[in-house]
Amino acid sequence: MTGIDRELLLHFIQNGLFEDIHEGDHTSLACIPSANRSKARLLVKGDGVIAGVEVAQAILLYVDPQATFDCRIPDGSDVKYGDVVFYTECNSQALLKAERLLLNTMQRLSGIATLSSRFAFEVEDLPVKILDTRKTTPLLRFLEKWAVRLGGCHNYRTGLYDWIMIKDNHVDACGSHTKAIEKVHEYLQKNHLDLDITVEVRNLVELAEVLEKGGVKRIMFDNFEIPILAEAVAHVNGRFETEASGGVTIQTVRKIALTGVDFVSVGALTHSAGCLDLSLKVIRQE
Repeated sequence: MTGIDRELLLHFIQNGLFEDIHEGDHTSLACIPSANRSKARLLVKGDGVIAGVEVAQAILLYVDPQATFDCRIPDGSDVKYGDVVFYTECNSQALLKAERLLLNTMQRLSGIATLSSRFAFEVEDLPVKILDTRKTTPLLRFLEKWAVRLGGCHNYRTGLYDWIMIKDNHVDACGSHTKAIEKVHEYLQKNHLDLDITVEVRNLVELAEVLEKGGVKRIMFDNFEIPILAEAVAHVNGRFETEASGGVTIQTVRKIALTGVDFVSVGALTHSAGCLDLSLKVIRQE
């Protein structure tokens, strides 16, 4: 499966089904014979970017290993109202057990992919990358970051363990940017770790301190106004990677990118994405 950790996905499916079913889907158990099989299709009820098709297939095969899956529109594709994403044939009770987990997941991921696509479009002609953040739904980060990539944006760090990011709270708790950077290098050396370092600055005074100290890969400008951001990028002058962060919207992302920053991190890709309306409909047998 493209870009998805299979073990995490299996745990997600198992836990998601248990949350909804517990000891059984009593409605389906009551009115549908256990041997029944049904055909169904996934309908799109809005315009956007589809995401989660591979997850849907995995869910259906988990509840019924004999299920068939006919994908018509793959992950990352533009879709419009009335499109059919896939057809499936599955045990009827299993299909209805899987329906809500499948739809909730696909709608959420498609909303993220759709919003990511909009951000990517705004800067597609500029040498800048739009990054996601850790502002994800707990336990769904691996899927939500996958959806960001499907929409054309990029992942930042996966978690607190794979990238050093010295933010304002770290600096204030430590005493200064200089002290924080020094302590990070001591820690990395002591623990034999090779991790990239981003340091956040809130103004040009803090930027000057970081430029003098060095020892980082990227400088992140937090909530800088556009003219000050452009000045900050000029001060760095290519010595370090640059990143803009804080309150970035679809209306402001291009203006921010035009300052010359290398990266723009956008928490909204995941924490403010809506859902793409989808529907899984059984095809009635005449």
